[in-house]
Amino acid sequence: MFDQFEKANVQFFAARARKEPNVPSALTREKFDLAENEITCWDGYEKTPLVPLDGLSRALDLGSIHYKNEGPRFGLGSFKALGGAYAVMLLLQREIAKSSGKPVSLAEIRKKTFAEQAAALTVISATDGNHGRSVAWGAARFGARCRIYIHAEVSEYRAQTIRMLGAEVIRLDGDYDAAVAQTRVDAEKHGWHIVSDTSWEGYTQTPTEVMAGYGVMAREVVRDLPTAPTHVFLQGGVGGLAAAVSKSFHDAWGADAPRIFLVEPELAPCLYASAAAGAMTAVDIEAETIMAGLSCGVPSAVAWPVLSALVSGFVTIPEHVVAPAVRMLANGNATNHRIEAGESAVAGLCGLICAATQRDLRDAMVLNEDARIVLIGSEGVTDPTVFNRLLADAK
Repeated sequence: MFDQFEKANVQFFAARARKEPNVPSALTREKFDLAENEITCWDGYEKTPLVPLDGLSRALDLGSIHYKNEGPRFGLGSFKALGGAYAVMLLLQREIAKSSGKPVSLAEIRKKTFAEQAAALTVISATDGNHGRSVAWGAARFGARCRIYIHAEVSEYRAQTIRMLGAEVIRLDGDYDAAVAQTRVDAEKHGWHIVSDTSWEGYTQTPTEVMAGYGVMAREVVRDLPTAPTHVFLQGGVGGLAAAVSKSFHDAWGADAPRIFLVEPELAPCLYASAAAGAMTAVDIEAETIMAGLSCGVPSAVAWPVLSALVSGFVTIPEHVVAPAVRMLANGNATNHRIEAGESAVAGLCGLICAATQRDLRDAMVLNEDARIVLIGSEGVTDPTVFNRLLADAK
């Protein structure tokens, strides 16, 4: 059952332990509070399930494993629904208040009180798929125009789901980071407004608001668990999800907060490279990973300081473990019912199984019969063609 994981070439970098981590203050409790108060009153809001993977925890001789299944989130298929749309809302609030010269409430944005002003604004973003879908959904929900930039390897199915939300989709040569660069050029040229889930020097407010939206998911986990977990395995990307979850858990549990392990594709290890270098470090994407949402070469400047303070270890995983993990969930082998998960959702699961089945990693991460694990299943099936190919791939 675990042969491919046990034999996988996994790289692990243990971060320096900090008894009292100095966590940057950009992601405050107040920002998480504001996001939670707003998003939980949206039409269609429902808490997503935290699923016990009892079969898997027994097989790995671990205390418990819980999988936060973000597939049902707002009908958009991923946790990204919480961040991009919320950031669109706050951007419209700021811009309309600026142009009108008077305060504007989030309730007024939600009710489209300033529909004419909103319709004059264009929001843009680069995406591997899920974030762009959230931005497009938010723009449609709150009445703004939207342009989404995708790179050459983003599937046509994902592009079409964004178009169906009313956004214009621009496909570019190059990778995700090239698409991000083009949004910066076009925003400056046309006066459009970037709603990005990554950040750079001089551009931090909106990405921080995106991450605050992700905190809704993390707080749901906190409320669903009777005690703090001992370990959390999180997927990488630019680091926004991992930073939001890490900070939320640190806020909730303090000294009892779990060890955080961050898992990335070996083809896109920008956070692993940053940890090893001791500073935020970009990597070249020479080949695209199957984990499309994690194909990022440049860390988020807002997320990295949080991760460097709170993450216990950084892990890279090979491509060949993704399909077995997707099949394990889909076939019901990990729990009592089937979970349909996208390829980027299982990075943490892959990292956990690899670590639990390789003695040196198991010992280094203190994975034992008392370990209580949380995994973030960040997406459901966001491209059926990719999902079906992974199910059929029995290599």
